[in-house]
Amino acid sequence: MFGIRTRARSGGFTTLIVAVYLVVGAFVAAGHHYFSNGSDGKGIATAVLAILLWPLVLFGLHIHL
Repeated sequence: MFGIRTRARSGGFTTLIVAVYLVVGAFVAAGHHYFSNGSDGKGIATAVLAILLWPLVLFGLHIHL
């Protein structure tokens, strides 16, 4: 019984961490203008990669497909 509640809490915490990571990634990608080229498939893929790899973007990696 206690194990189920503990798993639910840790799952909620993990979801919160992932959500915060993605929101920060979206702000970083927007700040580096990755959303301005979202009209085609390559632009969308570049924006998604910039969101997922935002720490590298902050260190100067330029993602272009």
